[in-house]
Order: sequence, then structure tokens, then C-alpha cells
Amino acid sequence: QVQLVESGGGLVQAGGSLRLSCAASGRTFSSNTMGWFRQAPGKEREFVAAVKWNGGTLSYSDSVNGRFTISRDTAKNTVYLQMNNLKPEDTAVYYCATTEKLAVGGLIRRAGWYDYWGQGTQVTVSS
Repeated sequence: QVQLVESGGGLVQAGGSLRLSCAASGRTFSSNTMGWFRQAPGKEREFVAAVKWNGGTLSYSDSVNGRFTISRDTAKNTVYLQMNNLKPEDTAVYYCATTEKLAVGGLIRRAGWYDYWGQGTQVTVSS
């Protein structure tokens, strides 16, 4: 079992920055991939970014590529999402997720691929 806790969300003006953290506990050694997803009211959960614990694969959605950066600190069992140049359309609840399964192709971009999820942290970007 892996437990995930997100933090770092808040209210920010458009163009501002936030850094989200996802602290993992439990059987973290069994986790293969960490991902960030977001869900706005009335919208489906969408992929944001993902990274393998070994650092071999990084992936970003087109909507955040160039603005967001995912990173991980294996010593702290923590994954970060640095969000720069935030836009109102980035407003959503951001969720951290992980899976023990080995990634195959683009599966790390699919929410259904992940087995464990945090409770989410709200990010609100005002215009």
C-alpha cells in the first residue's frame, strides 16, 4: 500500500507560480511511476505530468508543456510539480497518483493506469 498526500495548492494571480508537493509513504519502494492529474468542476480528470522514479521517463500534457515541471526527490519520497505562468484555465483540483505497474507506451498518461491517489489540492488562478 502507498499513501499519497498533496500540498502546496492555493490562490494565485494569472502569471504567478505555485509548487505542489506529493509526499508518499508506505511501500514506496514498489512504486514505479508518479503522476499528476487535475480535474476542474464539470470536467473529466486529465493528465498533467508524470515521471518514473528512476527518472527515465518524463511526460507532460500539451497544455502545460513548457510551463510546468515535474521532479522527484527519491530520498524524501516526494514528487513536485512546479507550475509557472499559471493561467485561469489551470484552475482545478490537482491529484497525485502512483502505480506499481511497469509503464507500457503511453499508459502513464491514463488515469486508469494508476492504483493509488491522493485527496487532491485546490489550485485557483484568478484573471
